[in-house]
Amino acid sequence: MGNRLSKIYTRTGDDGSTGLGDGSRVDKDSLRVAAYGTVDEANSGIGVVLAQPGVPEAVHACLTRVQHQLFDLGGELCIPGMALIQDRDIDALERDLDGFNEPLPALKDFILPGGNAATAHCHVARTVVRRAEREVISLCRAEAVRGETIRYLNRLSDLLFVIARVLAREGGAGEVLWDRNKRG
Repeated sequence: MGNRLSKIYTRTGDDGSTGLGDGSRVDKDSLRVAAYGTVDEANSGIGVVLAQPGVPEAVHACLTRVQHQLFDLGGELCIPGMALIQDRDIDALERDLDGFNEPLPALKDFILPGGNAATAHCHVARTVVRRAEREVISLCRAEAVRGETIRYLNRLSDLLFVIARVLAREGGAGEVLWDRNKRG
């Protein structure tokens, strides 16, 4: 990190703009800022999952690595033209996904978010990643974004779904299955 912030506020954003990593300024509600802001939100959501008691070590190690990659992905979105997420990162997500999914029973029902705190938080993080993916796709329509970014977010949301299933089982509460007869 080249520059250290000694002061957190700069007042440069008081006009509704913010600086990108390349020095250019854009509106705070631009597609690019929305995309990397939602990636940051997803990273925070994963942090909440990691703060829950009883998260298995393998899940903890995986999600800690993901947090660092999401920080890089946010940087990539903040600095147009930057390439930090690579195919190997996506491959690692797929390996983790396969590894966590292999011992789980096949899905026969829809799963509702819940069961225990770690599971519920993991589902929230998953839905935030899905929103980030949608925002990156919107950004792609206006500006160049690398395909690795979209693929990474797509795999990550799948991984978080599977990890939520793991956490439901590890936490003892089990998965909450959708029951059409409980609609009201």
